[in-house]
Formats: sequence, structure tokens, C-alpha cells
Amino acid sequence: MERNHLIKPTLDQDYPTISHGNGIYLYDTDGKQYIDGSSGAVTASIGHGVLDIVEAMTEQARKVSFAYRSHFTSEAAEALAKKLSELAPGDLNWSFFVNSGSEATETAMKIAIQHWQEKGFERKNRIISRWTSYHGITMGALSMSGHVPRRKRFVPLLEDFPSISAPYCYRCPHNNETSGCKLKCADELETAIQRVGSENIAAFIAEPIIGASAGAVTPPDGYYQRIKEICETYDILFIADEVMTGIGRTGKMFAMEHWGVTPDIIALGKGMSAGYTPIAATMITDRVMEPILKGSKSIMAGHTYSANPLSAAISLEVLSYIERNDLVRAAEEKGQYLFKKLQGLAEKFDIIGDVRGKGLLLGLEFVSDRVSKTPFDLQIGLTPRLVNKAFAKGLIIYPAAGAIEGIAGDAVIISPPLIITNEEIDRLVMILEASLDELQQELHAEGLIEDMQAI
Repeated sequence: MERNHLIKPTLDQDYPTISHGNGIYLYDTDGKQYIDGSSGAVTASIGHGVLDIVEAMTEQARKVSFAYRSHFTSEAAEALAKKLSELAPGDLNWSFFVNSGSEATETAMKIAIQHWQEKGFERKNRIISRWTSYHGITMGALSMSGHVPRRKRFVPLLEDFPSISAPYCYRCPHNNETSGCKLKCADELETAIQRVGSENIAAFIAEPIIGASAGAVTPPDGYYQRIKEICETYDILFIADEVMTGIGRTGKMFAMEHWGVTPDIIALGKGMSAGYTPIAATMITDRVMEPILKGSKSIMAGHTYSANPLSAAISLEVLSYIERNDLVRAAEEKGQYLFKKLQGLAEKFDIIGDVRGKGLLLGLEFVSDRVSKTPFDLQIGLTPRLVNKAFAKGLIIYPAAGAIEGIAGDAVIISPPLIITNEEIDRLVMILEASLDELQQELHAEGLIEDMQAI
């Protein structure tokens, strides 16, 4: 047998080889069809094989594919930055282009710190973040992440940034029911600031809807309004990590629009290019940029492929495609339809404890007992078992396990491309139902659950 040279996510696992994609479907080299029920890693928002994007890609490649940002700007990068400023709320008028979401959040951290340095506040260099969060895999981004399994190997090298609880209503950190919520999880930010000292804190970072580390955990109404109020009171910048939620995914162009809150800095990625090229962005308000413009006139960040003309042209066409086809509204409407379908599954399967999310960023959390909300131990491997069963049946869903301090909690994200039809949603749910049926029967046979409704 020929040896492998490619490092894959699991080294001893055999992966099918991708052949091509079309719309919401992917095909392997054996001809098997898969519904891309997670848009890859919540990325392929406009579906696969869109010829408009291929044409824009080809047109730019014929002109120039690469130019180093220290030597040239490009029409594509300038136009993309302008377009983003038009789409974004408030005065988020500046864009710094990078290659991945991890780079975007790390650049956001650096810009926040530099903002205060340029104003003469050298000590304001710490970031407050939340447990049960994920902001990326580079060291700075991982320092801001509260995802225990991803942090575990590197803790000695990381900054001790995560400080407060996530707004995890299904498992409220303050044991409040949503109806009696006093936004204590938001008030934790004020406590953390007082403990560390606002004179030492540059910014607070949060995912509008928590993705990979918890499966579409959505905060209660009023949460982000309170967060923004606290940040302004203590002169701390608010960074929204919209890498997963941005560019239409939740039924708004930016997820923060659901709460009418404008962050000081936004990190974008994933849906910004819909998977057609590696590109991401850090967007900054005029207010945050002002001392830098008056001071050093240079942001201390950058990568070889930053503002790459080819990637910028592709991203610009993706944004245009989303607007031309009204896909933000489609995400809201199709999301409502899918949400009701998932609620129907929750009525059938006892192991589904919660259905949550907005637009086409939806999550299911699984429990061994719905009344007590008792989670499964991670050693049972419920999440990967469900993901693998669905994959075998031709449905791709996204795993989100370990939300409970990294030792328990099983969830998946359902986030198909925004172009999905109701008929395709029906087929997606049918395959998911068959996968859940098979899994719940196994769990019952193994004595891990007492009763089951789906047989």
C-alpha cells in the first residue's frame, strides 16, 4: 500500500476523495452524493460550483494574481474594502485583509492594543473573553478562546484571557430560567473588569452566536446591549468575532444587527468568500483608527497574502452574488423553516435537549435525560457517532462537543448553504432523522438512555 504524505485531521482515518460540488451537494470520486448540511465549516454559504465566481476568479487571474501590499494596492482590494464599509453598520469603514478567521481575530486583538498605545495608554493590553468560545487556532486567537479541548495542549504558552461565562441559556451559569434572566452573565464582564482594572484592558471579544465550541448558543435579548454599555462605561473596545456568523449566515448581513449593537472591531472570514478562496478581514471603526492615523500611520500586522488581488476579487463577487440573489433574506426564511423541522425532531427524539440559533446557523444539543439536562460523557463519543452516521448516509453536519468545561456536552451545527430550498431541507432532515433513529437505538441497547420514542 502506498504511504500517505498528507497530514489529515485524524491520521489513521480513511477519507473519501472529493470530486466536485454543485449547489448544496458534494460528490466524491466514487460518485457518492453528500448534502453539505454544514457548508463545510460553516463556510460555503452560496453553494458549490457557482460559475459567476469562477468567471470573476478567471478574469482577475488574467490580470494579476499576486501583488505584495507593501508595493501595490489593487482595484479589487480597494473595491472590496469599500463594499464592506457599505454593508457594515455604523462607522466600520476600515478593513485589514488577512487569510483566515484566526488571523482576523488575532489582528483585531493587535489593533485594539495598538489603539490604546497610540493614545498613550501602554498598560491597556489585556483582552477579556468568555469560556465556551472559539476564536481561532493561532496562539493569540487561542489565548482568547475558552474552548478547553483546543487549549489543553498549549496552556503554558497561552495568555490567561478567558474570564467570564458564556450566555448559555440552556445551561445558565447562574441557574436562572430565561424568563427570569437578569443578564448576570453580562454583568460578569463588569466584575472581571473591576478585578483586572480597566486601565489594563484593551478589549472584550465575543462571538455573537457561539459556534464551534457550543453549537449555535444564542444569547438572551438585551445581553449585547448590556455588554456594549459596560464596555463604554469602562473605556474598553468591543470586538465581535463574526467569522462564522457574518455575511448573511444568521439572516442579517452581520449577526450583531439582531441586537442593534455596533462593535468597535469586527472579525470576518468564512462566508466572506464562501469557500472560493482563503480570505478574511478585520474591520475597524473610524474612532478606533483615529489615533493610529494621527500617530504611527501603520498597523503592526500583515501577511504575505494580505489583500491578495485574486482573493479580493473573488470575495467581492461573492458579496455581489449574495446581494443579487437576496440570500440574507433567504437565510432568515429558510432558517425559520429548518428550525421548525428540527423542533419536530426534538419532539420525536428524547436525546435532543435543545434546538437553537438564528437564520441558517442552527444547533442541536443532546442529553441523556431531557428533564435534568444531564449531558453524555464525552468518552461515549455521541457527537462523532452522529456525525459519522449522517456522513455515511450522505449528510454532512458540523460537530460541536465539549461545551461543558471540555468534559461533557454534545452538539452539532446544521448550517447548509443559503441557497437551499425547502425541498432540499426536507431531504436533509429526513437523513438526519434516520441517523438519529439509529443512534438512539444504539444508546438504548447500550443502557445509556432509559426510554426512547424513536424506534
